[in-house]
Amino acid sequence: MSDNRVDGVLAAADAQAVLAAVKTIRDTLPFLIDLSPDEKRSLPALGEASRGFVAKALEGARQNPDFLPKSFVLDAAQRDLDLFDALLPISLALTQLQELVDDTVHAAGGEAYNDARLVYQFAKAAPPSSGLDQFVKDLSARFARRTAPAAPKPAAPPTTGSTP
Repeated sequence: MSDNRVDGVLAAADAQAVLAAVKTIRDTLPFLIDLSPDEKRSLPALGEASRGFVAKALEGARQNPDFLPKSFVLDAAQRDLDLFDALLPISLALTQLQELVDDTVHAAGGEAYNDARLVYQFAKAAPPSSGLDQFVKDLSARFARRTAPAAPKPAAPPTTGSTP
């Protein structure tokens, strides 16, 4: 009947274990922040090509600290790079996991919906003596066309009581 690409069962205890693991991750990374879309756009992205530039700049600064203003905190800059390096593999693993979860949710939902549509089609095709009339009526509500409410009629201009 339907293309069943995903066939799994997630026990409530397993779902709770996954949620607990996510909480553990969040608790282990208390410094995580939430950037607005504008904040993300305002920050440069550190990609593979720029990673070497950053490392070389920090190494040059460490070897020649005299040219830096006193307000520049080299240790803080190094901590940022170290955090980037530590989080990158975690980010990649979580992104892959998120994609798998999203795809599985999409497939399971699509399969469930297609299966329900098949049930509806079979119920509509069942003989009238099957007693499914109310069931079919209930399911048909999903496909009922919704009409836009009629636009209100413009109000008639007020009459003044005198005729021309």
